[in-house]
Amino acid sequence: MRWGLKPIVFLCGAVLLLVPAIVAGTMFTNAMQQRAEAANSARLRLPGEMVADQLGQRMHQLWLDVEALGQIASLDNSEEARRQFTFLTRVDHRVSWVGVADPEGKVIAASNGMLEGASVAERPWFRRGLNGPAATDVHEAVLLEKLLPAAPEPRRFVDFSAPIKAPDGAVLGVIGAHFDWNWVRESFQSFKGPGLDVLLVSRDQTVLLGPGDLQGTKLAVGSAIAAGQAVSTSLREQWPDGREYMTAVIPAVRYKDMPSFGWSVIVRAESNTVLDPTRAISHAFWMLLGGGLLVALGLLFLLVSWITKPLHRLIATGERLASGRMDEPPHDETRYREVARLSALLVRLQTHSVRPYQPAGKARKGSVSS
Repeated sequence: MRWGLKPIVFLCGAVLLLVPAIVAGTMFTNAMQQRAEAANSARLRLPGEMVADQLGQRMHQLWLDVEALGQIASLDNSEEARRQFTFLTRVDHRVSWVGVADPEGKVIAASNGMLEGASVAERPWFRRGLNGPAATDVHEAVLLEKLLPAAPEPRRFVDFSAPIKAPDGAVLGVIGAHFDWNWVRESFQSFKGPGLDVLLVSRDQTVLLGPGDLQGTKLAVGSAIAAGQAVSTSLREQWPDGREYMTAVIPAVRYKDMPSFGWSVIVRAESNTVLDPTRAISHAFWMLLGGGLLVALGLLFLLVSWITKPLHRLIATGERLASGRMDEPPHDETRYREVARLSALLVRLQTHSVRPYQPAGKARKGSVSS
């Protein structure tokens, strides 16, 4: 079975219209989606950097207090040191305890006299503080739990510590300060933004602060792994709740010379919420493109019909001539040059067909033979 000119031309034209349009449309929408993801990643990164910077600045203020006390604290006058430490805890509710221990870990002076004479040699803040300025991640109260006033929930602290050195560089002791974790939590919660989840993550990928269903859990998603490795990245990934999120990782919460707690900030937003405007634009684009293609196909069909209609009439005329029917003249086709020439040709053929035939070389009537 052979195809006619009309379906061949229509199908070829349709392919020439559809294939480039679909390829170009796909490339355009993919590029638009990639640009939207990049723009939204930058949009997520900005509040994350602001959170990390502001939290770092607030913690740095506490570090400056500890550093200043370490420079003025006198190990020879424990009463004066105790007075200074107690005054700090009374004027700054963020500070739960401040003390100084000798190189063996025995507390020499402390705020309100708490833990004086006790050994803190095994406490992380002391061991790290012997080697240099240190920050200890959030932990529950161990020695202070029974000495501090009762609280609705177990007390948790973050610590700063630093060595106290003699002019020749010898370590004379370690100053340490416990800061109330509730203050850090309240400060962090003030950074929340609409449609965004901000998470504070420890070095071991544990969520310290963030959505209630995630706090205290250890994450295995790519952004948490990147945070644990202190890598700055932006990802689109599925989280344990089964939803897909766009995330931005700020690998460190630090400010100036403040020791690092090993914290990272992760900002996330649901992909559907973030990308819905772009998807709406893509949907509208495909609707417009589809409508345009339908109109183009309709116009192509009309064009093919306009081209083939005179050919069909001329074919019918030729078939009549071939069957010996000379009673109907060919249609005078003038739509375009080719069919006009073909129409004129059929007219000449019909004219020659109806003229009486006279063999060449026949003697004229009345001629005399020599």
